[in-house]
Parts: sequence; structure tokens; C-alpha cells
Amino acid sequence: MLEKKLDPKAFRSAKESQTPKDLSDLSSEERERLRLLGLDERIPHEGEYVQVDAKPVLCKRQVEGLEIMPITQAMKTFDRIGDYMWKAVSPTKDEFTKATAEDLDDGYFIRVLPGYKLVYPVQTCLYIRSDNVAQKVHNIVIVEEGAQLNLVTSCSVHPHIGSALHIGISEFYVKRKGKLTFTMVHMWGEKTAVRPRTGIIVEEGGTYISTYVSLFPVKSIQSAPVCRLLGPEAKASFVSIIANHKDSHIDLGGEVHLEADDTRTEIISRNVVYGGTNIARGKIIAKAPKVKGHLECQGLMLSDDGLMMAIPELDSHYSDVELTHEAAVGKIAREEVEYLMARGLTEDEATSLIVKGFLSVKIEGLSPELQRQIDKTLELAKLGF
Repeated sequence: MLEKKLDPKAFRSAKESQTPKDLSDLSSEERERLRLLGLDERIPHEGEYVQVDAKPVLCKRQVEGLEIMPITQAMKTFDRIGDYMWKAVSPTKDEFTKATAEDLDDGYFIRVLPGYKLVYPVQTCLYIRSDNVAQKVHNIVIVEEGAQLNLVTSCSVHPHIGSALHIGISEFYVKRKGKLTFTMVHMWGEKTAVRPRTGIIVEEGGTYISTYVSLFPVKSIQSAPVCRLLGPEAKASFVSIIANHKDSHIDLGGEVHLEADDTRTEIISRNVVYGGTNIARGKIIAKAPKVKGHLECQGLMLSDDGLMMAIPELDSHYSDVELTHEAAVGKIAREEVEYLMARGLTEDEATSLIVKGFLSVKIEGLSPELQRQIDKTLELAKLGF
């Protein structure tokens, strides 16, 4: 069930926009918006990348063992870029990948060298500041053998623009015994359409952990990352924390291919529906024996005007596998609200507390800094609840 077909050509090129020279040119309102999403100098980072419309305005690193640069620079200077560019995502997948392949704005290239285990997160931000533009980015992240990276990407739009389109092509490569923790905290606008296209390849003993947080109004999001676990004992975890608002259409999924012995995955979604359409998809394909996979979807309906759909799919080519799924959709129990009200909370306060507890998910492998960012966003969103 999809919304009306979206045409990337209906938007202006982001290259036509006048972008600031650096972050100091942004208004105080804009800087505060980005600070709430994690672009905060008080939070330690190993590296930072910020792109406004089509132009990178900040790119720096703090440590050895980390390479970070605009993707357009990497295409010129990284001699093995051809081994990664469009290898995990096809440029002909759909009209959005085609549009990006034909007219790339920019994006980030991040590589952690073998054996380096970064202590603090790398922060990236993709920001749309101009009205009616299509921002087309292509990101490549490589975690080399034995390396570790915590990457947090914050995406947002100017609080006062009209329609906009964000196309984000992301390719992640986790080498043998590497680990990538990838957290997305997004604050879009009511007229913003978002089309991420993501491919992940994980080698032997590698770990990929993804957390997607979207708690604010957005016109539409449609995304279904595809992850291939190619080596024995590779692992992948996908968690989405979504608040669906009136007139929003959010269609999120995850697809994991278990292609080697003893690979494991979980796909978990938490959805609060205030209106609009919310679709939670999950697909696990067992292509090897002795693999494990679990799908879990929970939806909390707070309006009769919304639609919540859970679409799980489990496919197996072998008998010696363990694949499970569970899904539940319901409303807040009245006795839970009354229990909290009896302890001094108002009805609105009790409802907000229950919603926050429902959306809060502690993910193994997240650094304390990243967990605090998610908790901070939940606190902010609770004000709107």
C-alpha cells in the first residue's frame, strides 16, 4: 500500500540553491534545531560531516584511523571506490536511485582503517534549507577488518520551508569482525518526502546495528534496507522507533539475507499512530543452515483516523533454521492511565509517559552518547504528544 507516485523531476535541483559558507551563517533557530539532533559541540565526536542542500559545509576528523570526506572527493582520490560504489544498491533499482546516479549532489564517505576502534561517535548531518528542492546524496561507509564505528546521522529541513524531497543512497560495508552501529535521528517537515535506499554487506563475524528514530511530522517516508550477511557468525539488528502523525504516510521495512552458517538477525519496530498510514515490513530469508532470525512489530493506536499495518515475511531454503515473528496492535489500556493518575499525574501526563515508555528501546551496542541522543529526542517529541 503506497502513496501517490512521487516524481523526483517535479523538484528543483539542490545545486541551484544558495547555501551558507559554514554553520555560522545559519540562523539561531536552525542551529538550535540541529543541536537537538546531536550536532552539539558539547558531545564528543571523532569526526563530523554536514551538508546543506547540495554543498558540504563541514568535514573534519579528530583521530587517526578515520577517513571522512565528501563522496565527490572520494570518487577522485580513493583508488578503490569502484569496489564499493553501487555494489550494495543498484543504480537502476528505481527512479530515485536513477535520479541520484544521473545527478549526484554529494554525500559522505567514511572509512575506519583495520583494527581501529573509535571511542566516540562520528556525526553526520544532511540538511535541506531551500524550498521545493530534491537533495540527492550517496553515502559510503567502510568498516575494515576488526574496526569499530558508531555513526549517527541527523537529517532535517529548515523549519519554515515548504515541500522538499530527500533521496539518500547509503552503502555500508562491514568487514571481517568489524562492527558498525548506525543511528538515524530525523526531524523532517510536514511537506517533506523521504526516500532512503540502503544496502548493507556484512562479512564473517561482523556486526551491524541500525536504529531509526522518526518522531516528528513528515509527509512520507518509504524505505526498505537490504542487508546481506555473507560470512559465518555475522549479525544484524534493525530497530525503528516511529511516531506517525495525521496525513503522514510511513512505509518502513528491513530485509535480511542469512547467507552463511550461524548468522543471526532481528528486526524490531515500535510505532505510535496518531493518524495517517503506518506500514511496518520485515523480511528474513534463510539461505544457509543453522541461522536464526526474529521479527517483532508493536503498534500503539491513539486515533481512529490512522491505519497501522504489520507485514512480516519469513522465507527459508533449509530445515535447520530458527525463524520467528510476532506482531501486536492495540491502544493504551485505560487502567494504566488511571493507575498513573491515582499517583498524581494528569491524564495527558500519564498518556505521554506511557507513550514514551513504549517508544523507548535500549539497544545493545549503543554508546551512552547515542542512547542519550535518542532519549533527548523522545523528551522533545513528548512535548508534542
